[in-house]
Amino acid sequence: MTGTESTASRIDTSRPHPARVYDWYLGGKDNYPVDERLGQQITALDPGAKRAALSNRWFMQRTTRRLVRTTGIRQFLDIGTGIPTEPNLHQIAQITAPDARVVYVDNDPIVLAHAEALLRGTPEGVTRYIQADVHEPRKILDEAARLLDLDRPVALSLIALMHFIADGSGAYELVETLVDALAPGSCLTLSAMTADFEPENVRRGIEAYARGGVTLVGRSHAEVGRFFEGLDLVEPGVVSVKDWHPELAEGETPIGDEPVSLYGGVGFKR
Repeated sequence: MTGTESTASRIDTSRPHPARVYDWYLGGKDNYPVDERLGQQITALDPGAKRAALSNRWFMQRTTRRLVRTTGIRQFLDIGTGIPTEPNLHQIAQITAPDARVVYVDNDPIVLAHAEALLRGTPEGVTRYIQADVHEPRKILDEAARLLDLDRPVALSLIALMHFIADGSGAYELVETLVDALAPGSCLTLSAMTADFEPENVRRGIEAYARGGVTLVGRSHAEVGRFFEGLDLVEPGVVSVKDWHPELAEGETPIGDEPVSLYGGVGFKR
């Protein structure tokens, strides 16, 4: 059995997977009918779901541009990267800093199947993929340390990931473990779903995910802010992702003035 066949045999096409549903929201092709059905169910209940996915993607791009252009950070650890969708984080970072080192982490075999072909970086930099689960932070850190210098600042990205982990499953403790292992000057970039803006639509979306066997948590502004405890937040703090430094937008399409149901922010470790 080849490596590709082995990976394909581990892809569960009977249940939706968040990375593949997100790919469907973004217009990608690396998803299955079960993912498309859930995506369609959610957009029928919440027409803003695709808009939120696009805004979240743009939030990643904006934060990466700011970090590379203004902080000198050249190391990125992106956990829950999802199916590669251009431009990827490493492409944004390496446009400005060709020597940037980017390590992606995800636990879906379909992401692994596409990682080698799509995550190609500059000759000067490093672009690698680790197959691991966020519930294994020590494993992630140990493997990342082979590629990144954890004694120097690292930008940790948890983009649209933590709303798939309930408080009872140790969501805050996982983030704390990861941040604690990083050097001073490192930062956390995080976005997470909220029910503050459209509570009824979000509730319906959570129920649709639950019927598909996927845990989804909508957190308040204060609850998302808790992920940044002990860190120095970059202005404007924790805000709807579309409102985070819109002046950094490049190539984004207008989506209206309404907030999207995702909070995001960037916080630095002293």
